[in-house]
Amino acid sequence: MLDKAHGWFRRWFAKVWKVRGGGLYACGFLFTFIYLEVATVAGEFIESESIGAFFSEQLIEFVFRFAIDSMVNTIQALMWPAIVVQWQPPLGAIGLGLAFIAFPKYLKPPITRWLFPDGEEEATEQE
Repeated sequence: MLDKAHGWFRRWFAKVWKVRGGGLYACGFLFTFIYLEVATVAGEFIESESIGAFFSEQLIEFVFRFAIDSMVNTIQALMWPAIVVQWQPPLGAIGLGLAFIAFPKYLKPPITRWLFPDGEEEATEQE
């Protein structure tokens, strides 16, 4: 599946990867942001009376509210390590520590190969 994933998602993830340092923090940000965005959209659909009402009456309100919620979700996604540490203390902190140890060895190489199949990540790191 990942071998065939191309397009906007891969480009977006590659940008996030580069900006956030290309490690566990970048992956945590990505997954936290996607989770929060899906939860926001699902909540908006559930709260609307019907699909037709959602599109006809609440579309403009949804767009503005979604833009604001996306900014909030971005801030929350940037703080994902704190969320993990607070989850089931002390297991969250232990899990986060183990993830920071295991990620570079087991997950970073295949993710980097998938995002940058032509080795462009190494080229940007050397510059």
